[in-house]
Amino acid sequence: MPLTAIQVKQAMPREKPYKLADGGGLYLLVNPNGAKYWRYKYRYVGREKVLALGVYPEVSLKEAREAHQAARKSRRQGADPGEQRKVEKLTRHLAAVNSFEAVAREWFGRIMPQKSESYRVRTLRILEKDLFPQLGGRPIASITSPELLQVLRKIESRGAVDIAHRAKQTSGLIFRYAIATGRAEYDPSAGLQGALKHRRKKHHAAITVPDQVGRLMADIETFDGTPVVKAALRLAPLLFQRPGELRAMEWKEINWDEERWELPAEKMKMRLPHIVPLSRQALEILRDIEPLTRRSQYVFPSARGASRCMSDNALRVALRTMGYTNEMMTPHGFRAMARTLLDEVLGYRVDWIEHQLAHAVRDANGRAYNRTAHLEGRREMMQGWADCLDILKEKART
Repeated sequence: MPLTAIQVKQAMPREKPYKLADGGGLYLLVNPNGAKYWRYKYRYVGREKVLALGVYPEVSLKEAREAHQAARKSRRQGADPGEQRKVEKLTRHLAAVNSFEAVAREWFGRIMPQKSESYRVRTLRILEKDLFPQLGGRPIASITSPELLQVLRKIESRGAVDIAHRAKQTSGLIFRYAIATGRAEYDPSAGLQGALKHRRKKHHAAITVPDQVGRLMADIETFDGTPVVKAALRLAPLLFQRPGELRAMEWKEINWDEERWELPAEKMKMRLPHIVPLSRQALEILRDIEPLTRRSQYVFPSARGASRCMSDNALRVALRTMGYTNEMMTPHGFRAMARTLLDEVLGYRVDWIEHQLAHAVRDANGRAYNRTAHLEGRREMMQGWADCLDILKEKART
């Protein structure tokens, strides 16, 4: 007699496992601990086999019968339901391992630790916000150029043209990694040249007129912010490094004896170590903030926890609070400000300035200069620059 739903529900455990048959090889196995399992017993090539069909009550009697009928159909067609189940499971496993998200996270874990923190954060945001929701579960080898373009145009449609281009570039790196590791045969991003809107060249707003620079420095001096943000804001024009490099400054990178900030290659955009001579004014700011943050890894720790550095928005918000709009001045604009005044007002050598900006500077043979090139000249320039900012600030005050 076939089982009823009531029989299945009321089947009580005994001292030993027992079976309740439903017919056609389907039965319910009841264990002494009360667990109930659906099983299908069949023969294939003369051998007796058992196929697991699920656990009750997650799989009801009706669902077990449907799975049983599907397995019997496979048996009638000459297939082994158990082996077919193994193949399907392996296929699902391979699809998951070789999905776009799985390959992307593997690529990120292998390649991105060598990149700067700001680049890692920006790339992960693009993956998790824009690419994974649409492509994450897809087998990477099956993604086509039109499919990728549809995802990129969705990003583009919200006005984020630059993000769309970055997403295209990131996906291309992932597809090429998949090709190298044998999980894809071509890069669908390669066929999308010219398919997206051109991104407009965006220059970071900067104040480069001496009188206005003096006013900015005076405003920074009177800024009413947290000690950490104010110290970073005061150092930004003195050191004029990239905002991400400044935010991630670590105490172990400060060489007090040599009076310089020594940045390792992995933190730099050009992947070369860099030295920033510290002026008298910069050292004073660091000494003032040291008692407050010395226990942290970072000179400018996050307000949310000392285990990470200050957010990339902190200096921007400080400038906005002081009344400087995004069209007037940005944290990155301190670099352009220093570049212009050091050259056009103070007359320092352009190659010294470019070295200090950590731009790629080559010698006559096309080789990159080492980090100590023109160090004494740059030390003199950094002190002269700090003194110049003080003079402009005093002029603005009077």
